[in-house]
Amino acid sequence: MSQTPAPFPPSAALDEELARAEVYGLLAPLWYAAPSADLLQALRVAPTEAPTPGGFLEEPWRALVGACRAMEPPQIAAEYDALFGGMGKPDVYLFGSHYLAGFLNERPLVKLRDQLAGLGLARDEAMPETEDHIACLCEVMRYLIAGDDAAVSNLARQREFFAAHLQPWAPQLCDAVAAHPGAHFYAALAGFTRAFLSVEQQGFDMLE
Repeated sequence: MSQTPAPFPPSAALDEELARAEVYGLLAPLWYAAPSADLLQALRVAPTEAPTPGGFLEEPWRALVGACRAMEPPQIAAEYDALFGGMGKPDVYLFGSHYLAGFLNERPLVKLRDQLAGLGLARDEAMPETEDHIACLCEVMRYLIAGDDAAVSNLARQREFFAAHLQPWAPQLCDAVAAHPGAHFYAALAGFTRAFLSVEQQGFDMLE
C-alpha cells in the first residue's frame, strides 16, 4: 500500500488526474491499516486552505487533517482495531461483498476477480485481505488513473470499475463508520472518502 499522502484534494491541484490518483493512493493505506507515524505526521502538516475557498472537498479535508492533529498513532490504531479488527465479526466491514451480497467471499468478489484478470491484475499472495477490501479497490483506481498502459488506464475503464465495484457500496460503508459511536479519526476519514467519491461520481456522470 502506498504511504504517500496527497498534498490537497483534487480541486486545488494543477494536475487533476495526478491529484485524483494521489487521493486514491492516500485512501488505500488509511483504510488498510492504522497510519504509520510518518504518514500521520505528513498529514498533520498538510495545508488545509484551498486556493479557491469553498471547494466541496475543503471542509472534509480540513476535518481529516484536524483529526490527524488531534490524535496520536496508538489512539488511531486502537480505534482501527475496535472498528474493523478483533476476533470474529467486526463492528464495521471493509469488504464490498458484505454490502452487496450480505456475506463475505460471495458472487461480487468473483465478478471483481474476473474483471481484475481482464485488466491484467491479480492479488498479491502475501496480502491477507481479499480484493474487495476498500483499500484494494482504491489501489486499483489509482492504477487505472496513473498507470502507463493507456489501453487499461483510461477514463472508460475507471468509470466502469468505479460503477461496478465502489459506487454501489462504498457510501454505505462511509455511513456505517460515521455513525459508529467509537469513530473519531475514522469518522473524519469516512466523511472525506464519501465527499471524494461523490466528486468522482459527478465527474463520471459528465462523461455520459
